[in-house]
Amino acid sequence: MNDQIDDSGYGKQFAGWYDRLFPKDTNAVTTAETLARLHPDPEKGTLEFGVGTGRIAIPLSQKVGHIIGIDSSPEMLALLADDPGSADVTGVHADIRSYNDDRAYALVYAVCGVLSMLLTPEDQQKAVQRAAGLLAPGGRLVIESGNRPAVEAMHEGLARTTLFTPYPEPGTGLQTHSTLPPGTDLWQCSHVWYEADGTTRVGSELARLTTPDEVDAYAVVAGLTPEARYADWQLSPYTSQYPMFLTTYRKDI
Repeated sequence: MNDQIDDSGYGKQFAGWYDRLFPKDTNAVTTAETLARLHPDPEKGTLEFGVGTGRIAIPLSQKVGHIIGIDSSPEMLALLADDPGSADVTGVHADIRSYNDDRAYALVYAVCGVLSMLLTPEDQQKAVQRAAGLLAPGGRLVIESGNRPAVEAMHEGLARTTLFTPYPEPGTGLQTHSTLPPGTDLWQCSHVWYEADGTTRVGSELARLTTPDEVDAYAVVAGLTPEARYADWQLSPYTSQYPMFLTTYRKDI
């Protein structure tokens, strides 16, 4: 059913400190609350592409019931299974470009740039096509992804730039060495995570940046109807200056 799983190795690098970078905090709860409001019919099922450690699926399952979460990383899925709150989340080792089962879902979602981890337009189209195929009539697809115009603006015309993001816990933060050569859509980020005790963790990731119009085009080809576009999980109006964008699509038939 899901023969080949192409794992980028993201989980091998980041599983041990992913929950430090993306904590299971009030921001995750806000995302889950918004997804619950966007859910057309929880009784018809919920599917997450790129479930990771369950940062979103766990609080969402408390609102909408059981969730199937697929991920290509066995390391991330192992952390999900070990979380005491994950009783209503079933992790499945699979590829979002080819996953299939015998159920149609009312909500399929991919958040935190999961789509961007696929490095060609063809693979991104395959993932959106799979999501559309797994939706029931009247179902909704929700995608959150990196906003290419905002990343380009952040670079200010430079191929390389360095950013530092302080975290609420004193003495912690993330330093990111960002590379975006002119004329390419592949964005490489090398991260250094600083703990308060002075220890560090290092990891690198490669993503393919998209524009909102590009993701809309994927959805239309897949037979979905674009609904709305936002800047964040408070459903603020979209702006090209915000680093992420959120889009929703419906399956009419």
